[in-house]
Amino acid sequence: MQLKEAIGLIDHVDFKPTGKQSWYDLGAGNGTFTIALAHLLPAGSLIYAIDNNAAALQHIPGISGNANIKTFQQDFILDELPYHNLDGVMMANSLHYVKSKIAFIQKIKAYLNPVHSFLIIEYDTARANRWVPYPVSFKSLEELFKNAGYKSVTKLHEKPSVYNSSMMYSAVIDV
Repeated sequence: MQLKEAIGLIDHVDFKPTGKQSWYDLGAGNGTFTIALAHLLPAGSLIYAIDNNAAALQHIPGISGNANIKTFQQDFILDELPYHNLDGVMMANSLHYVKSKIAFIQKIKAYLNPVHSFLIIEYDTARANRWVPYPVSFKSLEELFKNAGYKSVTKLHEKPSVYNSSMMYSAVIDV
């Protein structure tokens, strides 16, 4: 996916962070969505890009758009995260690697401010495969976060996936 497409998938009237923000990007990969988020956060914001692939993280610049970006090689599912009191978590095509999603959300909430957001980009499918072992359709995402105590799950955009016949969607979840 090109940067312009990634920005377009998350840029929406229902996702307009205000004031300097600190975010996690869990499963950042080579940073396409990290950089997209950096363009949409307010000036002076900070993104902690987490991925277990050190080679992929090397493609992420230290500054992009409105944000400074710090990279960390670690397993976001198993490892403790390095910082607390963040404003949000973005997971672009990475929540589908989490088997125990409710437990994972509860774990991540401990790293966030009381008022926070999740920004999720996923494939809208319920069919597992080797690349999407624990799929998260939009319908299951709504149910998952409502069961975790969140009030608002809003679909931002969707677009056809280049990898299969399903759609990709973006959603913001707020407490």
